[in-house]
This record gives sequence, structure tokens and C-alpha cells, in this order.
Amino acid sequence: MLIVLLFLYALTAIVLFIVGVIQVIMKSTNNEPVKPGLKLIIISVIMVVIGFGACAVILSQS
Repeated sequence: MLIVLLFLYALTAIVLFIVGVIQVIMKSTNNEPVKPGLKLIIISVIMVVIGFGACAVILSQS
């Protein structure tokens, strides 16, 4: 069960990162503000750090 949740969490972080990068690229070519895309990239990086850190703690205690 933990493996499935970890996979879903990682998939969500990857999708957020990819969408953020695409938004930054598209909006920068159109000279629009890129702040929403940068927010998605930052959120995905924070999710990876917190999620895999928590997973490491859980797995080390079992």
C-alpha cells in the first residue's frame, strides 16, 4: 500500500513539474508573466523533498 501511495505522490510531483516547465516556456515566448509556472515548479520540488524524506523515515523505522 505504501508503494502505491509513493508512486502516486511521485507521479503528481512529476506532472506538476512538467506542467510548470511548459507554462514557463509558453508564457516566456509570449512575453507574459511566468510566475504561475514558477510556483508549480517550486511546489513540485518541495513535494519531492518532503515526500521522499518522509518515506525514508518511514522505511527506516520498519
